Amino acid sequence: MIHSTAFQHLEGPAELAAAFSVMQELRPHLTTSDAFARQVNRQFAQGYRLLAANHGKAPVGLAGYRFVENLIYGRFVYVDDLVVTSRLQRSGVGGELLAQVRRIAQEAGCDHFVLDTGLHMALAQRFYYRQGLLAKGMHFVESLEPALPTSPARTR
Repeated sequence: MIHSTAFQHLEGPAELAAAFSVMQELRPHLTTSDAFARQVNRQFAQGYRLLAANHGKAPVGLAGYRFVENLIYGRFVYVDDLVVTSRLQRSGVGGELLAQVRRIAQEAGCDHFVLDTGLHMALAQRFYYRQGLLAKGMHFVESLEPALPTSPARTR
């Protein structure tokens, strides 16, 4: 069955609740709808937008993005999150979401369109290459969370 895809920016609590299970496929560490909504609302205050691809009224894909400006890229859109439900992967919905966000970026006068993906995610990398994105660098990360105390070494 062919579905038409409608796009909408999510904002309210009911819309975020409906999107939770979709985002959880990408971010399984998000364990409750309420915690997800609180996190997204904090990000909204920082300029984050969440675009849903809907089939009927149900979200089947999400693209979370924000406008950023720096000395490397000038003004650009950074895609934080891109996910399509597992049952609709390879259906074109992911490409449609990226195309929508790319159009938004172009209309806003952005110079670049940027996202990161894990080095271990070969399928995602191939998808991004097919979408016209090129790998331009590596993303380095250091956790700043305090280390958990370790138990004293036992000697025998």
